[in-house]
Amino acid sequence: MKIKTKKILVPFDDSKNSIRGLDMAIHIARQSHGTITALTVKAIPGLYTIHPLALLDFNSMTTAKKFLNKAKVRAAKKGIQLAGKVLEGDPGFDIAKFANNKRNGIDLVVIGARGRSSVKEIFLGSVSNYVLHKSKKPVLIVK
Repeated sequence: MKIKTKKILVPFDDSKNSIRGLDMAIHIARQSHGTITALTVKAIPGLYTIHPLALLDFNSMTTAKKFLNKAKVRAAKKGIQLAGKVLEGDPGFDIAKFANNKRNGIDLVVIGARGRSSVKEIFLGSVSNYVLHKSKKPVLIVK
């Protein structure tokens, strides 16, 4: 049985690990003639203040859009189509929810082991760990 990976989801926050995840997704997309959706989740201040990613400074949607434009340029240089999406909420929950939504047609999630979190976890970041356990789609964690 051959598995086709046509649509890849990459959570992207412009951290070193998310860039490595994007590069891996670009490599996979080139091999499978697929496309990439880069997803940036802007943590809602106040509601998720105990979440490590709530410390991110996404003062405006402009910052998030700059991240996604950087990802689009990086993918375009390798001939891969990338669509960007910005959500507001809880990063882990919203990434898994987006991946699991059948309307989005995601075949694979490629995520960096840690993002911009100020809290370093032993093996995986809290967001990648959450997505790994809650996604119904295959998850590739890139270190």
